Amino acid sequence: MSDIEKPSTSHDSENGHVVVEGLPPDPDAHLGQQEKDEIDRKLVRRLDWILIPWLCILYLLAFLDRTNIGNAKVAHLTDDLHLRLPEQYNLSLTIFFISYSIFEPVTNVLLKKMRPSVFIPIIMILWGAAMTGTGFVYNYSGLMAARWFLGLAEAGLFPGVNYYLSCWYKRSEFGVRAAIFFSAAALSGSFGGLLAAAIELMDGIGGRPGWAWIFILEGLITVLFAVASFWMVQDFPDQARFLSDVDRVRVVRRLKLDQQSSAEHEEWKISYLIDALKDWKMWLGMVIYMGCDMPLYAFSLFLPSIVQELGWSTTTVRSQLLSVPPYAAAAVLTVVIGFVADRTRQRGLCNIAVSSVGIAGFLMLLASTDPRVKYAGTFLGALGIYPCISNTISWMANNIEGVYKRGVVLGFVIGWGNLNGVVSSNIYFNGPRYLEGHGAIVAYMTLFLFGGSLLMTTLLRIENKKRLQGKRDHLIEGKTAKEIEAMGDHRPDFIYTV
Repeated sequence: MSDIEKPSTSHDSENGHVVVEGLPPDPDAHLGQQEKDEIDRKLVRRLDWILIPWLCILYLLAFLDRTNIGNAKVAHLTDDLHLRLPEQYNLSLTIFFISYSIFEPVTNVLLKKMRPSVFIPIIMILWGAAMTGTGFVYNYSGLMAARWFLGLAEAGLFPGVNYYLSCWYKRSEFGVRAAIFFSAAALSGSFGGLLAAAIELMDGIGGRPGWAWIFILEGLITVLFAVASFWMVQDFPDQARFLSDVDRVRVVRRLKLDQQSSAEHEEWKISYLIDALKDWKMWLGMVIYMGCDMPLYAFSLFLPSIVQELGWSTTTVRSQLLSVPPYAAAAVLTVVIGFVADRTRQRGLCNIAVSSVGIAGFLMLLASTDPRVKYAGTFLGALGIYPCISNTISWMANNIEGVYKRGVVLGFVIGWGNLNGVVSSNIYFNGPRYLEGHGAIVAYMTLFLFGGSLLMTTLLRIENKKRLQGKRDHLIEGKTAKEIEAMGDHRPDFIYTV
């Protein structure tokens, strides 16, 4: 039996029925299988329309707010604030990732305790205020303070939403939803360039330069969406307001049958943290994620400058507009890879193939001086980075079971990846060719993303083979059904997504 085919449920040997601890009665037991499948499809479709679109908008705003400083730089931010280049500008990028990474690991625990409909709007109001304030800074110190608080407030959204979605969907459904959610980051790159080009035309209004209006207007938009999020963001399945009692049972059942305890209410224990720290998958996942997250931020923060150095852009507005197409292409491929990885459950091979495209793109940027080749390289670079972000997060979420353990692991993986934004902020300093920056990205993607994914998929395949052969069955000898369920992904019948 293949990795995909083996069911991750226990069986009653006497009657052959599936036995799952704590499974509520089936409200559709009287219906035929075809009718049940149709009800399930309608339920998932309803979850998609209620949960995904609004979360995509929120992440678009978040990524727009953290990376629009790249557009502001092209619009003469550094000149007006008299920043010493490249040191002070790069430090203003670096400080965001320090506060972001420090607070990220704890945010999923806060999300679980405070409820998504409270936690997410509060952090949005805070980062919207920090973004608006950035439009009123007059010197380097003010810019550094604003970026610190922006990173602190934004820390909870990306790991929180990925953790949140993993508590709503089956493992075979999560990847494409995470990809659609993350594609908002690529869309924010496209949208950000267009929006910056338009807002910059407000230069001089109210005595503020064009770059300041980029921060002010985008920050105010975030605050407006934050207020609406008190009503638009839903809670976890056991508390969600939009679910009827029958639909709530259906959601809980489909998650339990997928070997997820995500639908249940758990209380925080320190053992969840200890279990996460002892899990080798978390540490290797951190290595893989740093291999795509550092290039992601370097690309997002410096693409307008890279395009400007190609020599095609006679105006600032044209530089902003030329940065749009690579992001649009990346958004499409991100969703495609999410769909393919969900269907095949070959997330490691998807990472390996896609990262190879990105490595080729940055090698083109390294080797060529032809603007056409270099612009083509930015497309391949974007295509090779963005799909790996959501695919890696989905991969980790698929292979970590337990509500709080998964939250802790995702917090560490994403937090470590974002800490590497410190590297992203300090490698592009020697234009117009930026050899050091492109070289660092090639090294990260080759060693950590490509190499780490190859190692992870190999080790998971070895472990799955042992479980399928019964070599891990001794781990559950003498344990009750509840104790076996509490083992999470250490259960012998839990088959990893490779």
